[in-house]
Amino acid sequence: MFATLSDRLAATFKDLRGKGRLSEADIDATAREIRIALLEADVALPVVKQFVGAVKERARSEEVSQALNPAQQVVKIVDEELVAILGGETRRLRFAKQGPTVIMLAGLQGAGKTTLAAKLALWLKEQGKTPLLVACDLQRPNAVKQLQVNGERVGVPVFAPEPGNGVGDPVGVARASVEEAKRRLHDVVIVDTAGRLGVDAELMQQAADIRDAVQPDEVLFVVDAMIGQDAVTTAQAFLDGVGYDGVVLTKLDGDARGGAALSIASVTGKPVMFASNGEKMTDFDLFHPDRMASRILDMGDVLTLIEQAEKTFDAEQAMKTAEKLSGRGGADFTLDDFLEQMQQVRKLGSLSKIMGMLPGMGQFREQLENFDEREIDRIQAIIQSMTPAERADPKIIDGSRRARIAKGSGRQVSDVNQLVDRFFEARKMMSQLARGGGMPGMPGMPGAGMPGGPKRGKAQKQQKKGKGAKRSGNPAKAAQEAQQAAAQKSAGNPFGQQAPVDYEQAAAALDLPKDFSKFLK
Repeated sequence: MFATLSDRLAATFKDLRGKGRLSEADIDATAREIRIALLEADVALPVVKQFVGAVKERARSEEVSQALNPAQQVVKIVDEELVAILGGETRRLRFAKQGPTVIMLAGLQGAGKTTLAAKLALWLKEQGKTPLLVACDLQRPNAVKQLQVNGERVGVPVFAPEPGNGVGDPVGVARASVEEAKRRLHDVVIVDTAGRLGVDAELMQQAADIRDAVQPDEVLFVVDAMIGQDAVTTAQAFLDGVGYDGVVLTKLDGDARGGAALSIASVTGKPVMFASNGEKMTDFDLFHPDRMASRILDMGDVLTLIEQAEKTFDAEQAMKTAEKLSGRGGADFTLDDFLEQMQQVRKLGSLSKIMGMLPGMGQFREQLENFDEREIDRIQAIIQSMTPAERADPKIIDGSRRARIAKGSGRQVSDVNQLVDRFFEARKMMSQLARGGGMPGMPGMPGAGMPGGPKRGKAQKQQKKGKGAKRSGNPAKAAQEAQQAAAQKSAGNPFGQQAPVDYEQAAAALDLPKDFSKFLK
């Protein structure tokens, strides 16, 4: 979503690199480019003015003028200001001390409230809560049915006493849901309310009546991040008419410019609490302003990637894999293990999305967008076309067997060759990482031909094959050096033969001050 903004900011910072000092003209030009980038990203004009003003003021301060690398300091300032307009700190849900916690969702029709209600329920379920979904959207056709289907998908019960489709009292359903939650011992109630195509008095009145009936602990305003500047207008209208505690952004995986996401928190003063960035029920998490700022500046989001990996990967299985890689040069690591690792990675979600969380991947955005997610399916077909013996020891796969595997998987022999070659390369690299914790070829790391690495002997042999000690081109001096070397060898003195030193003559040669002699006594 923030691709255009990221590219413009990256180009702006690139022009600053290599400058040891920033002039007023440099600061003005940078501020102008940042202003253009934000406006093109559809950020609200008041937010742009506030942001650019803060960046220019700090760029002229001592923290930049006295910095060793002014360009990096400007990037740091922009990062901190982005975090500020995105809300500053991560805002978490407040839970009631007694009775069920009531969370009410409000927003326009089409913002994704019903789907988001199920995503939030699943997220709370993973946190150890027992949520109850409540169908109070009785206006939109099949809204109740949609919530019931989504509730079944995430394994969360749905309270839906009314059929909907224009029939029923949403305020009565909301009031009854709290009593139902107490009776069935649910600790969280998520109320899905009706929306409208636009802000109107009927919508606001119904939302206010539901709010008064259930007295929610949290009112979340759900907004489509793709609707541009209208998102800010709608957010302000709901804040004035109903009031809410936090914002939830949906459809962050879209290709819109995304300026609304950067504007809402600053304009309304209400924090963005959650973000939905995909169609899967698991594509939902807390909104972290600092991590979003890092993504915009192409500095990655490694923390989110680690959190997702911790939830997805089996720690016991990962330990077994590490043991296989660290022993016998990784020979125990088979193609079955390789496939299992790839399937674990796939559980994290889209591979292009995962790669996009790594720092500096913005420059490869086009390749990531064109990445074929079905590549793992092709690899799986090739591996599963092999016999158990071939998967355990790919070295036994000869030409005829590779042709049979290619035919069985519907691929070319070259694809089988590439897979086997990539497997051996990956196994070698992962084995070196598992044994020494270093990357192959990195100075001072295992595998780099340095002390402690497996290639130490080879490196030393190469050193021995090199040229010996350099000799002087002066014949007289060369003869003197040879004589000293012979004397050193015969005497067994590791530091060489040393001539007697005349310390008085050496002291005179130093040409010390006249009054310095007292320090030598």
